[in-house]
Amino acid sequence: MNGTTLSATSAVPNSARTLGLTLLVAVAAVMLLAPFAVYPLFLIKILCFVLFAAAFNLVLGYAGLLSFGHAAFFGGGAYIAAHAAKAWNLPFELAILSGTAFATLIGFVFGAIAIRRHGIYFAMITLALAQMIYFLAVQMPFTGGEDGIQAVPRGYLLGMIDLRNITAMYYTVLGGTVIGLIIIWRAVNSPFGHTLSAIRENETRVTSLGLKPDRYKLIAFTLSAALSGFAGSMKALAFQLASLVDVTWHMSGEVILMTLLGGMGTLIGPIVGATVVVGLEHFLSTSGLPITFIIGLFFVICVMMFRRGVFGELKNLLERRQR
Repeated sequence: MNGTTLSATSAVPNSARTLGLTLLVAVAAVMLLAPFAVYPLFLIKILCFVLFAAAFNLVLGYAGLLSFGHAAFFGGGAYIAAHAAKAWNLPFELAILSGTAFATLIGFVFGAIAIRRHGIYFAMITLALAQMIYFLAVQMPFTGGEDGIQAVPRGYLLGMIDLRNITAMYYTVLGGTVIGLIIIWRAVNSPFGHTLSAIRENETRVTSLGLKPDRYKLIAFTLSAALSGFAGSMKALAFQLASLVDVTWHMSGEVILMTLLGGMGTLIGPIVGATVVVGLEHFLSTSGLPITFIIGLFFVICVMMFRRGVFGELKNLLERRQR
């Protein structure tokens, strides 16, 4: 009897692991073959926003911090990377690192200021700080004002691979996105990630255990800012443009929408949400329909029907069937 029970219970994780591995292989195959069937620049945009949404989910879904200012890191990284590549003639790798380093720095500063407050106060502080970056992007001479930084050279990967080839650029961004997602996966599946989840559920209890929640939240916020800047840097070089669109508060709202739509607190949720939102924007852009209204309506329907997000509800359904 006990042996039968143990074998039955062990079969569930094994089957789940097999299913997960199968899905991973299928997704990898699709992503490798996708640029031969779909316009690569569209896929690059999806990948950049996938990483941006996953990075934002690190603070919202795991640390419970609602930030209204993540566009500062995404757009700030884009501007610095674009300027480094165009004005300083830095190679692709160093331009990306420059944008990421800038986002990391302001993420640490913004986080150190904002995490002293909770709830809506935290959100409003991040929004106010992000607006400072927006006004700097408008006023600073190197940003190009409303025109942005245009005609950004892509350069060469490792000095050998010409990134003017859009397919080569796609695989480069795909590799960067995978690296970013692995970092996030490793963070949330470590003792650090478990502590973040505990802070989200009951910060007072975590404090009573002798831990310092603010320190963990600051690390998570800074890591999220760094990966957001990394995503923005790749987007700027891939599209050869850094513009005010990337640093407006609308962009912060859009990444929140992506995370909630897919399902926060999961690694797959933001990927689903970003793909859906970018896909809708792309296919509705030539329809003549009000894009913002359609996406907003779609979001309302999903919130009403899928409280945990699209992937969150699917995951919950599968877990209930396995019990």
